[in-house]
Amino acid sequence: MIELILPEHLKDKIYEIRYLSDDVSKIVSYFPLTISEKDEIISILNSPFDGFFSIFSDPISNEQWGKTKQQIKKRFNDELFDIDEKPSS
Repeated sequence: MIELILPEHLKDKIYEIRYLSDDVSKIVSYFPLTISEKDEIISILNSPFDGFFSIFSDPISNEQWGKTKQQIKKRFNDELFDIDEKPSS
């Protein structure tokens, strides 16, 4: 499997990259990526790609992302771990 190498400004916005065989099959970002961000990733992939998904549906500006990304990532991960740690009845 060949790992997709993204510039830091894109990698920071990505929650998960899924692969099928050696190809990227799905890219999940925290918030919807802009068209230019998607175009940049497609350019790096060097092939057509439409497997973009996001956890949250509301777009945010780079300024908002810069101010809140640590909070958002921590809260999201904490909530995921909280789900996993709940005792079963």
